[in-house]
Amino acid sequence: MTPLDTLIKQFERFPGIGSRQARRFAFHILTLSNEEVSQLVHLIQTVHSQVIPCPSCFRFHTSVSGDTRCSICRDSSRDVHKLTIVERDSDVDAIERGGVYDGLYFVLGGMVPLLDSQDTKKVRGGALKHTIKTRIPQGLKEVILAFSINPDGENTGRYVSMLLNESIASNAITITHLGRGLSTGSELEYADSETIKNAFKNRS
Repeated sequence: MTPLDTLIKQFERFPGIGSRQARRFAFHILTLSNEEVSQLVHLIQTVHSQVIPCPSCFRFHTSVSGDTRCSICRDSSRDVHKLTIVERDSDVDAIERGGVYDGLYFVLGGMVPLLDSQDTKKVRGGALKHTIKTRIPQGLKEVILAFSINPDGENTGRYVSMLLNESIASNAITITHLGRGLSTGSELEYADSETIKNAFKNRS
């Protein structure tokens, strides 16, 4: 396999990128000047070394002032009674753009596909249980499941509900789901702000 083929294969591993787009990315790289390539390589290395996961919610962020928590977890004005669980970082960004939610988050790190239960090993189930136990003394009252409205998202919601069942039941914590302001089959990351507002207002 040539270096170009290997590069294309690497781009194909990116979420949502097919072989045609991967080839476009690879051939675009070939059109860049040596300086632009060096800048791109440096930027990737910098991001990889300086952007870290928040130890509280696992959202990627750039650490400031020695505090390893992200800006949301550091914000004392956020409502500690609510915790929204999402699949990925971009879902947090989408919800924040909606401007209707003021609680905290937990990034699960993936989905649990309906047809592949082995993928439970790829999500942060253990870390989520630990976070819930940590949040309970702080006043946690509601866990909001904010997954994509499709079979895999619904299966992930069932997995999380079962995972937290004991902690939730013994501490009078409510589990809610986003309302159907989100159409079936839609991904949270691509929803517009108004749709996200309605989904949070109509959660049940």
